[in-house]
Amino acid sequence: MHKNFTFDPELQKEIKSRFYYMDENPLGRKRLFFENSGGSLRLKACVEAKTRYEQIPDCPLRYHDVSLKLHEIKDKGIRDLMEVLFGAAPGEGALVTELTPSKVTFSITRAIVENVPGTNVVTTAIEHPSAYDAARMYAEKTGKEFRVAKANPENGGVDVDEILKLVNKDTCLLSVMSASNISGKVFPMKEIVEKARQIKPDLFIISDAVQHAPHAALYAHDLQLDGLVIAPYKAMGIRGCGYGYVSDRVAALPHDKLLAKPEKEWELGTYPHANFAAMSAMVDYICWIGRHYTDIQDRRTQYVVGFQYCHAHENSLLERMLEGTEALPGLRHIPGVELYFDGPVDDSRDLVVAMGLKGMDYTALREEYDKRGVLVFERINTSEYSKRIVESLGRTGLLRVSPLHCHDFSDIDHFLEITWDLSLIHISE
Repeated sequence: MHKNFTFDPELQKEIKSRFYYMDENPLGRKRLFFENSGGSLRLKACVEAKTRYEQIPDCPLRYHDVSLKLHEIKDKGIRDLMEVLFGAAPGEGALVTELTPSKVTFSITRAIVENVPGTNVVTTAIEHPSAYDAARMYAEKTGKEFRVAKANPENGGVDVDEILKLVNKDTCLLSVMSASNISGKVFPMKEIVEKARQIKPDLFIISDAVQHAPHAALYAHDLQLDGLVIAPYKAMGIRGCGYGYVSDRVAALPHDKLLAKPEKEWELGTYPHANFAAMSAMVDYICWIGRHYTDIQDRRTQYVVGFQYCHAHENSLLERMLEGTEALPGLRHIPGVELYFDGPVDDSRDLVVAMGLKGMDYTALREEYDKRGVLVFERINTSEYSKRIVESLGRTGLLRVSPLHCHDFSDIDHFLEITWDLSLIHISE
């Protein structure tokens, strides 16, 4: 992908038009939404699909015309999730559906740790609490050793060797996130999986892909993963649902299910068809972007290509944010700005920046941005959700800035202008 790629201005305009509240919040206040790691901007198509199908009272398990149509919507949603979004082979694995992605993570982790032989469970210090706590809780419940790979404070990730040295032939589960929701560091999953399975060929490996899914395609089949978890509300979709992919061997493990259902069925009850329609709308959107750059009609190919160009555009936004222009300094050049885990702008980073202003409290800094119409978020060690992660990275806190591919250079420049002003004010004080 070309290093300096950005979407054509007309396409960028069209992309922006497909999201709600790009330039102002629901209260009518002008705002720059740079908090997509906490819950991304919403695609209008996802919300509209959810609304349209929620109006229908018919049960999809009946046989009249409307119910049959709803069943088609669900089947399409499952295919889009499994084969297009997760990258599973046709007929491979099973879909896990829950109210939240955290519950999906707990369900998958529980099935593996409680039923797969082994004496230890391995994860990393910077996992989201849903993955970390699930691994720890079920390891302790089953009497297995809980092993945690330490973080690398320089790059905001976890070195592969730190993970591998904890894996042995008695490891029951390796749980490693696809990308950090604090630093934006993308984990080299292909290398991790290949090297871990050289140690134990039948090792069960799952990944929290909640942070990475809004920025790139996932590869359940190609990586031979046993589990992947996503959060629609962090990937331009809706709240109220979480999805996970599990491999055939995980799908067959004991788990909560109706006894009359097939062995590998993980769905409990009649799942809302409207949620599947919303997920198909998200996949439709990325495929639409992909069709601007490929003539191939295969939906998975369009999705992969679409995200390749989204990520390339985001890399250009990140480069602009860090370096700025001749007239407007980037974060690397604004006096007083501190950048954490900074490094090359390439496929090893998603569009997340961890920063601070020298000598300034992170909460106070977030409030100053908010006063100026920029929404960002502080991750600090007084928060039960952030303490373990930020301290493992050698910090007491940081300010997280997380735009999305629907933003453009004008958005980045506006953020830099405000940051420059804050820096001057802070220095003068």
